Amino acid sequence: MALMDTDPKLLEILVCPRTKTTLHYDREKQELVSRAAGLAYPIRGGVPIMLQDEARQLTDDERR
Repeated sequence: MALMDTDPKLLEILVCPRTKTTLHYDREKQELVSRAAGLAYPIRGGVPIMLQDEARQLTDDERR
């Protein structure tokens, strides 16, 4: 189940825990991306995992 399929308003209120900036939803990878922090937070079972220890580091290309 994708995040946007469960609650479209959720993305509007979620921010990056490190930078407090908005997140970009990557439907294909099921991640919430913070370009400012250079992190991608996973979405598992429709639930965003907003822990920095669980986040994936973005590549240089992804940060652009």
